[in-house]
This record gives sequence, C-alpha cells and structure tokens, in this order.
Amino acid sequence: MNKADIKKVVLAYSGGLDTSIIIPWLKENYNNCEVVAVAGDVGQGTELDGLEEKAIKTGASKLYILNLQEEYVNDYIIPTMKAGAYYEEYLLGTSTARPCIAKGLAEIAIKEQADAICHGCTGKGNDQVRFELALKHFVPDMPIIAPWREWDIKSREEEIDYAEAHNIPLKITRETNYSKDKNLWHLSHEGLDLEDPANEPTYEKEGFLEMSVSPMDAPDVPTQITLDFEQGIPVALDGQKDSALNIILKLNELGGANGIGLLDLVENRLVGMKSRGLYETPGGTILYKAHEALETICLDKQTQHEKQKLSITFAELVYNGQWFTPLREALSAFVDKTQEKVTGQVKLKLYKGNIIKSSITSPYSLYSEEIATFGESSYDHADAKGFITLYGLPIKVQAMVDAKNK
Repeated sequence: MNKADIKKVVLAYSGGLDTSIIIPWLKENYNNCEVVAVAGDVGQGTELDGLEEKAIKTGASKLYILNLQEEYVNDYIIPTMKAGAYYEEYLLGTSTARPCIAKGLAEIAIKEQADAICHGCTGKGNDQVRFELALKHFVPDMPIIAPWREWDIKSREEEIDYAEAHNIPLKITRETNYSKDKNLWHLSHEGLDLEDPANEPTYEKEGFLEMSVSPMDAPDVPTQITLDFEQGIPVALDGQKDSALNIILKLNELGGANGIGLLDLVENRLVGMKSRGLYETPGGTILYKAHEALETICLDKQTQHEKQKLSITFAELVYNGQWFTPLREALSAFVDKTQEKVTGQVKLKLYKGNIIKSSITSPYSLYSEEIATFGESSYDHADAKGFITLYGLPIKVQAMVDAKNK
C-alpha cells in the first residue's frame, strides 16, 4: 500500500476512544485524505446520539449510519442461536456483529470508490481478524489500514492524551476507561480492574452495569415468561406475536431487571493470549436456555448429540472471524434441517440471575409419557434382556479372550 495513493478512506466509526482519534491521525499520516465515517447500527442505542456532529467536527467529510439491526438479528444472531453455539460460555455478541458491520463497510467503500478501509481494532484482539476476514470476502483487493499496527500510541492512556491534545471530546475519563462493546445482544467490559482475575467485578457499583442489575439487587419475586418458537425461531413472547428483534429487546428488559446473563470469563483469544472480560447478555441468555429446552423434546438422540458436537465448531468459526466460509454455511444448512420440527412453547421463571424451567410443550415432542412412565404401560420390560445380551456381547467376548490368554 502506497500512502500517496490513498485519497479517500472509509472508517469503521463508533465515536469511541479509538475511532475518535483515528480521524485526525489518518489526515495527519495519509496526506490529509478524505475520511468517510461509517457506523453500523446494531443496537448501540444512545451511543449513536450526536455521532454525525462529532465525526464531522473531528475531520470526517460525512457519516453514514447504517440500520443493520434486523439484518444482524435475522442473518447472524438467530443462526448462531439455533446452532446452540457459544465459545467458552461466551454468547458471541461481538463476534456475530463484526461480519455484519464489515459487510456494510464494504458496501459503502464500493459506493464511495474508496482507496482503503480503516478500523480501530488493536493488534492484540480478535476483532481485527473478524473485520479483515469479512472484508476479504467482499472487497478482497481493498487495502486495510489498522492504526494500532502502525502508530506509536501504546495504551488507552496515551490515546486520551492524543484526544486531549487535539480537542476531541470524550465520554469517558481515565477512571471509567473500560473498553466496551455494546449492541442489542450484549455489552462487554474489559480493562482497568478487570485485567486482574483476582479482582471481583463491581456489579453493585452505580453505572457499572448498563443492561442488567446485580442479581442481589433483583426483585424478590420471580418473573414468569412464555416463549413460542417456530422451526427454532422465536415468534412470540407471552402470547404476543412479534419479530425476533423485538422479542430480544423485550427479553433484554425482562432479563436485565432480574439480573440474568452476567458472565465473568477468562477466555482464550484467537491471537493466543488469555483475556478477562465481563459480559451482559440478558435476553440472549434467556433465548438460548429456552431454545435448548425445546430441543430436548423435539430432537432425536443422535441428531441432538451430533448437533452439540458441531456447535463447538460453529462457535469457533464465529469467534475466529470465519463467518463467510463454506464450512459455516454448510453447518448452518445442517442446523436449519435440525430445526424443522423445533416448534413449541417454553415457560420460564426469571429469578435473581437464575432461569428456571416451568414447562415445555410441542406438537412434535418425542417424549412419550405412556412409554416413560413408572406406572403401567405397553412397554415390555422383558425386551431389555435380549437388548443387553447383544449390546454387551463385545464386552463378553473380550473377557473370554482375556481369560484364555492369562
């Protein structure tokens, strides 16, 4: 990449610390290039307020805000949820958002005839891989600028110094300088005191949690909810038909109020290091639990077990930025086939961080009370003798051979 050839750059812009200082840095280091900022709206809420004014004030020529919420839910979150995929307990909130945003970035870069795409991911994190692998899929020849791999800034404290020197307004202070990522599915917290796994998260500290409350501050009575699914997709909450997006947003409110979905995790990053993060995923945690419960009565044993194995592969692909790959697409096709009869209703109680199953029903339930009952049924217990004889035959033969060769 010849810097002299870079006249226009499309920047993945959030208005946070990293991307706020990148705009002036690009203009200083890339021949005063035009910077087109692009924010993907995946449910950040108020974080998008005033973003256009801030982007232009700091040097961008314009800001695109792409409404990606429906696409994010229907094309990324729901396929991942149906797969039952999670990475070391983490429900992949950042991982699923990055390919969605990168797709939008690529579309704007093509529209604007940009010379390069820029992102604010650090050289230590997973997001640089997620963004860039997705961009390779859509714009394989587009140069990518990653300032964290170029500039002399070494820490978030030095980023704040740069911002102050360039009169860039920030919503954070040195004391609240957590690295956060928020969307409609989750909120992640990293950095500061969380960098030491010996430190307990300050769940009860005012302003720390944003989507949830601490389970200790949750109501003393449970909240009862009913979720309906059709072919693995949530279609109704408490009897009210709605889109998957709106159901997730409502579950966020219900789950957050009851302290659901807090996860304190030391995870294994793709780049090789361990990192500690705290995640708030209230609605997603409820949705996963309900869907998993429904599958226990709708899937046969072999399919259920094979799906559980493949969910690990699916999660690793998503976590490692390999959404746009033949294997992920093939796994999604398998998942969709398994979901054809995952239709029914799940009732849950939400109580102080806990999700308690109340009932599961489905017209496709494979559970037969008549067969499974401890009472009288048509099941013939005598059939078990022949089954055990044949099932145990290899063990018997091995024992006979071992005895003969002692």
